[in-house]
Amino acid sequence: MAAPNHHARAILDRILRQRTAAEAFADFKPRRGDEEPLPPRLSGTNDYSAAAVDERRQLLAAAGISTAQLAGEQDEIAPSALAGNIENFIGFARLPIGVIGPLRVNGIYAHGDFYVPMATSEGALVASYHRGAYLISQCGGATVACLTESVSRAPCFVFDSLIESGQFLAWVLPRFEQLQQVVAQTTRHGRLIDLKVSVLGKEVYLILEFHTGDAAGQNMVTLSTDAVVATILAECPQQPQHWFLDGNLSGDKKATAAAFTTARGKKVVGEAVIDRKMVRRFLHTEPEQMVRYWQISVLGGVQSGSIGVQGHYANAVAALFIACGQDAACVAEAAVGVTRMDVTAAGDLYTSVSMPNMIVGTVGGGTRLPTAQECLAMVDCVGDGKAAKFAEICCATVLAGEISIIGAMSAGDFGQAHAKYGRRTQKPEA
Repeated sequence: MAAPNHHARAILDRILRQRTAAEAFADFKPRRGDEEPLPPRLSGTNDYSAAAVDERRQLLAAAGISTAQLAGEQDEIAPSALAGNIENFIGFARLPIGVIGPLRVNGIYAHGDFYVPMATSEGALVASYHRGAYLISQCGGATVACLTESVSRAPCFVFDSLIESGQFLAWVLPRFEQLQQVVAQTTRHGRLIDLKVSVLGKEVYLILEFHTGDAAGQNMVTLSTDAVVATILAECPQQPQHWFLDGNLSGDKKATAAAFTTARGKKVVGEAVIDRKMVRRFLHTEPEQMVRYWQISVLGGVQSGSIGVQGHYANAVAALFIACGQDAACVAEAAVGVTRMDVTAAGDLYTSVSMPNMIVGTVGGGTRLPTAQECLAMVDCVGDGKAAKFAEICCATVLAGEISIIGAMSAGDFGQAHAKYGRRTQKPEA
């Protein structure tokens, strides 16, 4: 997951933002509850009564968070408003949404305490993330950073020979700035930041990397790439026999080794230190036992051929994506990453997650839908200038889940938790 030098310098400039290193990195320092009190915690995890649901909604309302759309108190969305989001529309798949938190986040863009919405039908999932969020927040919060940002398309051009491939590249490569101008005419939010080349005999793949601003960007880069290809075909003297808008080298909506070793979407990293006494009290185990299980899981992941090694990133990513109007198919790539655990010199638990493929947006696509707007508003991530913040909150949520599930595995509580939360124990109200 290395970043090229020019990307690394851009990341550092973004973190500093005309501040000294000491001033900038002070934002990442843990904030303990005795120094900065936390908002009230959502309670009644396993209470499904109407009174408990109303109490949770009132707690969120007191924090300035609306749940009117989620609660079905607003008019149904008009079918005409769904143009651009769905075809052959017949209705809605209704999935329950739970909330965890507060989750304290100390990031470059996300700096605060957040109630995080998660859409799922898997019992025990929200309870697990809620527990992890509590541990992180009580111990000062998660330190997170959104680093490299890029989304790629890889058009492929097929020629009769390697010589023709070379002549084609000799024309294309010096015209990178011209292609940047072509892209600028197709989008207000995106820009072409890099052009890489892969030659496979007489086939040439142009790997176009874009910065997509606050949009997830798949449609944006498709349209921009289409304009780039049209310009090349109109002006290049060496014409291909065939061409394809994407030659499947971009890694779009797939877990790929190429994206894992570089980055696709937003690369986000996060860490937290959990006090030993908190591990004992709430996870019923020891930091050393959690590190031991993490080591075993790494060995298991290697044997399975996993791209990256982690517990269950997909649970958090899928639940957040569905709640917040993201492209759910991108879970395939966004759920790739590495979890790290260690015991500190003081005997506490250190945990980190690294996620190189977090493709999220806060404008366009499904983010326009009313319930998605309400869920994004819950974490203050609606509209322009909020995508990197949302990526950091996603990362902190993933971190909470890793702490909780590895704790459950280490303590032998995993099966019991699913028996408690994953099975219906009371009849639903009429």
